[in-house]
Amino acid sequence: MTIQQITIATTIAAPIERVWEAYTTPADITQWNFASDDWCCPSAEADLRVGGRYKARMEAKDGSFGFDFEAVYDEIEPYKAITLAMGDGRKARTIFDATENGTKVTTMFDAETQNSIEMQRDGWQAILNNFRSYVEK
Repeated sequence: MTIQQITIATTIAAPIERVWEAYTTPADITQWNFASDDWCCPSAEADLRVGGRYKARMEAKDGSFGFDFEAVYDEIEPYKAITLAMGDGRKARTIFDATENGTKVTTMFDAETQNSIEMQRDGWQAILNNFRSYVEK
């Protein structure tokens, strides 16, 4: 069975150093790591080293649902790329490219089988868009 890969991207009007910091610092992650205003990220951990643990708690603000997104850092190239290995064997790779307009952030991730490709793409893109809005504030 072939795993389908999904790609999302955005360009952020900020220098790569600020984008990297906001993407990898737990205090920042809790401010942007959710897809809509009715969700939140009350906690995050980021042991930014190969083999280190990444964990973000995502919850509906009304308390109706929540889950932990957990992974292990598989690859880290400071200011260039991060690869996460999820517990089910899927991977997500995020690339940071400095451009004349700021920083382009591209994430490619292995799709899971529980939700539609469109739903996964839209959800991850919404989080990435929220990240852009947070950094550009």
